Amino acid sequence: MAVRSLEGNPEAQMATLKRRIDRLDEITNPNVVKVVTDHRDFAIYFSRSPIPYNRGGAVTYFKHIGLYVYRREFLLDYSDLPVGPLEQAERLEQLRALENGFAIHVAETQYESLGVDTPEDLVRVQAHLGVL
Repeated sequence: MAVRSLEGNPEAQMATLKRRIDRLDEITNPNVVKVVTDHRDFAIYFSRSPIPYNRGGAVTYFKHIGLYVYRREFLLDYSDLPVGPLEQAERLEQLRALENGFAIHVAETQYESLGVDTPEDLVRVQAHLGVL
C-alpha cells in the first residue's frame, strides 16, 4: 500500500501510512503520533499532540503508522538534511522532510499496527503474541 502510494505520487519523496483513531485514549497519548493531511493525502503535519484541535466540530483523528518508503535518491541524501526546530521539539524524524520542503504522501490503511515505543507497549505486544 505504501509502495503504491509513492509510485502513484511522483511529487512525493517518501510515503507512509495512517489509520483512523477509534480509541479516545490514543488521541491524547504522546506515544501515538497523529498526522493531518490535505485533500490529496499529503502530510501537513505530524505531532504527538492531538491534531487538529477540536473546537466543537466534527473531527476525525488519524494516527501515523511508522512505516516509510523512500525514493532512493532522497533516502541517500536524507541524513544530510538539516534538523529543524519542529523535529527537535516533537522528536519525529519525518518532520525533517517536511521542514526541508519535501512532500510525504500518506495512504490510509485499516490495519492496526503494534508499535513498541515504551515498556508498556512491549508487554501489550507480548500478550498479543502469547509470549508472556
